[in-house]
Amino acid sequence: MSMNGEYLRVTPAELDRVVKDPEWALDLSEEIQDAQEECESAPAELRHFTTHQTWHLLGFLLQRSAFPVDIVHGEEPLATDDWGYGPPQYLTPDRVQLAAETLQQTTYDQLIQDVDPSELTKAEIYPQIWDSPASLDWARDLFTPLTEFFQGAASTGHAMLIWLD
Repeated sequence: MSMNGEYLRVTPAELDRVVKDPEWALDLSEEIQDAQEECESAPAELRHFTTHQTWHLLGFLLQRSAFPVDIVHGEEPLATDDWGYGPPQYLTPDRVQLAAETLQQTTYDQLIQDVDPSELTKAEIYPQIWDSPASLDWARDLFTPLTEFFQGAASTGHAMLIWLD
């Protein structure tokens, strides 16, 4: 089984309910994921997004670049059960806005600039596939859709639930 980075856009009203009733959030997440399976929407229009197994690489690259928001794990914990690999965390609408603005100004090439794959092996970045410089391109195809997803959330004032599943 693999570890996947998961994101769910929520309205401020939904976030208030999630904070008061974290168990409801899991039901909401499953409902949105089930509904979204049948549609082909642009990332900016989606309510759920996954970075699949690239979450750890993206986290490493963003942290290395001093990214101002933890968009891989979230920043505010929810007191709830484990959703796979720990409980979800969230970002407030203001933090989603800052993340979207910063992502808009960041390219994937900037993130991987001067990164040696051996750094990823030494840091034990999941999964352990860092045998060549070409392996750094693994998350490239998800970075732009992730940026678009955050921009969509920011444009509507949404917060974000984040977890590993």
